[in-house]
Amino acid sequence: MMNWKVLSIALMLGLCLGLVGCKKSNGNPAQPNKETKGSNVTKGSPPGVTYNVVPASKVKWEKLNPKRGDKSPKAATLWGDRKGPVPTGFLVKFVDGFQSPPHIHNVTYRGVVIHGLVHNDDPKAANMWMPTGSFWTQPKGEVHITSAKGSTNVAFIEIENGPYLVLPIKKAFDSGERPVNVDPSNFVWLNSTNTSWLSVQGPSVAHLWGKPQSRHLNGSLLSLPAGFRGVLRSQASLLRSVVIQGKLKYQAGEKASALVLEPGSYFRSKGNGALHRMTCQGKQACLVYVRAKGTYRISSTSSKN
Repeated sequence: MMNWKVLSIALMLGLCLGLVGCKKSNGNPAQPNKETKGSNVTKGSPPGVTYNVVPASKVKWEKLNPKRGDKSPKAATLWGDRKGPVPTGFLVKFVDGFQSPPHIHNVTYRGVVIHGLVHNDDPKAANMWMPTGSFWTQPKGEVHITSAKGSTNVAFIEIENGPYLVLPIKKAFDSGERPVNVDPSNFVWLNSTNTSWLSVQGPSVAHLWGKPQSRHLNGSLLSLPAGFRGVLRSQASLLRSVVIQGKLKYQAGEKASALVLEPGSYFRSKGNGALHRMTCQGKQACLVYVRAKGTYRISSTSSKN
């Protein structure tokens, strides 16, 4: 297992660490990138900008690995198609005490823990339980197990191309990539004093993969303190976000109705100039995973959400 302190420094410097996010996708551009239907918003948006909002209560669950029957984790697709050659994001739900048999995947994936505790490692490794907000990657071809414990266990998973398959260990191979497991306490959190992403005190951001704040695809974790009210202004051609922790009051654009998004909820914008108004309600900080092909900024607002 890699030293977490070393990983934190590597994340700040934006090193690839062999992650799939640092490589070009070989997905078929002709394949449609399906998306879970939610509240599609265009009214009051800048020209060419559209939004989609999917509350966690509206996602549709199905068995991730039907061959395992009732022992299979459940999955809910947010965008893409796990069975097709396209970028895909989905939720996975485990029962308390779940432990997979040793296996491999044909594609590399990234994961973020939403609820409960997740362990993902070599079958012989000691348990290292990752709490909410933790980030990990699983290289394709590498033998591993996944375990979960807690009354509710949910994680967000994304791949850059599919199909996403579970295969026996006899098909294992070395892709040259190496796994990463990082607790949120080991992230390098940047604030308004050391990054241009944030123009207001309070929020902080941790770079996870890709080249941050560029035209290239990248992933980051945004932390909003309890009570924060502000705007995410996107200059990305495509921005996808998943609520990881907290209760986020969210408004797409200027005129849409506000929704309260629980962990596991998803919102997306296409086109430069999109506005995402957010208020972190309650006493718990809000964590939001942001996947963007382009840049974004966080600023405060005095207007009501």
